[in-house]
Amino acid sequence: MSILINRNTRVVTQGITGKTGMFHTQTSRAYANGKNCYVAGVNPKKAGETFEGIPIFGTVKEAKEKAGVNTSVIYVPPPFAADAIWEAVEADLDLVICITEGIPVRDMVVVRDRMRKEGRKTLLVGPNCPGVITPDEIKIGIMPGHIHKKGRVGVVSRSGTLTYEAVGQLTELGIGQSTAVGIGGDPVNGLKHIDVMKLFNDDPDTDAVIMIGEIGGSDEEEAARWVKANMKKPVVGFIAGVTAPPGKRMGHAGAIISGGKGTAQEKLAVMAACGIKVTKNPSEMGRLLKSVL
Repeated sequence: MSILINRNTRVVTQGITGKTGMFHTQTSRAYANGKNCYVAGVNPKKAGETFEGIPIFGTVKEAKEKAGVNTSVIYVPPPFAADAIWEAVEADLDLVICITEGIPVRDMVVVRDRMRKEGRKTLLVGPNCPGVITPDEIKIGIMPGHIHKKGRVGVVSRSGTLTYEAVGQLTELGIGQSTAVGIGGDPVNGLKHIDVMKLFNDDPDTDAVIMIGEIGGSDEEEAARWVKANMKKPVVGFIAGVTAPPGKRMGHAGAIISGGKGTAQEKLAVMAACGIKVTKNPSEMGRLLKSVL
């Protein structure tokens, strides 16, 4: 079992004919151990063509009707990425994973609010995220597949590189992962920490979770309070940006301390008070998780 994606997921790549879309579709399809989860691509100007045997359609709706896709991964350039997200949502897919970085905030606000107002069922991961992987089954995104190992620990993170760091440490310790989810670091995005924690809590094949956050916003605190009230499994946590100065954006667009709120110390304190085992040293995430199993 896993969350969000598994070997039965059927993926359409939006932007499959661009350099990034081609490369990561190739590497992700190769990771799937012969199980071809990548069944369609979308490019209105190249409909009817194929990419390494994958049919290209003019719209996501057509890809759903003819190839049975239920999940989209988006590598469309920033000016057009929000429209690509909405096209997948309008096609009523189960999941959209948007890798694209640099989407205008206003575009994302419009898409997010429209999804909420219309009560759409589609779940959105990202944008500006590394994607999602269920080890040895399927990877959707840009993460290095070889560092992952099948197992029973969930990982959720705002940072792509810290996701890889946590996964690499777990694998070195012989601890596998059920699913690793990079939710992205933009201020306006889809699934938050709390949403993914709920999924891991309900997954019978996830025994514990590493939750990685960053400075800025209050998502980690909200997730921590939910964990205290509801989580049946041990959670360890790390927050990046302990030394970040107020008012200066660090890395992701959402990683900024404003009005004295959203500091790493504040987040770590709330997490610890909610029963989450925290560390200020990113190199200790794996060992800390092992200690609570």
